[in-house]
Amino acid sequence: MPDFPKLRLAFMGSPAFAVPVLRALADAGHQIAVIYTQPPKPAGRGHALQKSPVHAAAEAMGIAVETPKTLRDEAEQKKFAAYNLDAAVVVAYGLILPPAVLDAPKLGCLNIHFSLLPRWRGAAPVPRAMLAGDAETGICIMQMDAGLDTGDVLAREAMPIGPADTAPDLLAKLAERGAALMLKTVAGRADGSIAPVKQPGEGASYAAKLTREDGRVDWN
Repeated sequence: MPDFPKLRLAFMGSPAFAVPVLRALADAGHQIAVIYTQPPKPAGRGHALQKSPVHAAAEAMGIAVETPKTLRDEAEQKKFAAYNLDAAVVVAYGLILPPAVLDAPKLGCLNIHFSLLPRWRGAAPVPRAMLAGDAETGICIMQMDAGLDTGDVLAREAMPIGPADTAPDLLAKLAERGAALMLKTVAGRADGSIAPVKQPGEGASYAAKLTREDGRVDWN
């Protein structure tokens, strides 16, 4: 890979499909100063506390981990700002980032969203695209703002949805593609070669979390 600026980053994510992005950033030589992830949660029959996949990866990589329950607290915001970051990379973190957090890194917060924005803003873009019968999905990397996936788009890449694809399979493929796209975007954001593009004002749709009702089969 061509040489590019090495940045001081925070990584903010929780599920397994965020891990490839984290590893790609670290392998490329960026300094991951801290990882923010969801706090451990009870799981299984014994309700033992279980760390998120990103938390487990962070510990294996020897990177400091923060697990606040909220980032709306002023003390947490000051702690985040004190890391003196060039940028934060966000992949399905699970907490709302208030303006004080969004504005703290020099280059702001860059989010990978697995849809072709403005279609399927929200929590479950891949399953909703599949349930709607979409022919394609994709990856958008956006400059986060205070809205729900409304930030300017820095990079995008489409991907067809195959007839045999499942949501987990598709997420895994998108995560691998997203990791490569994020590396290019971070470099372009740092050297000013990427121009943000505002999302269209029309055509937005919202990907609500799946519910038990979504899993019911109409046998008729």
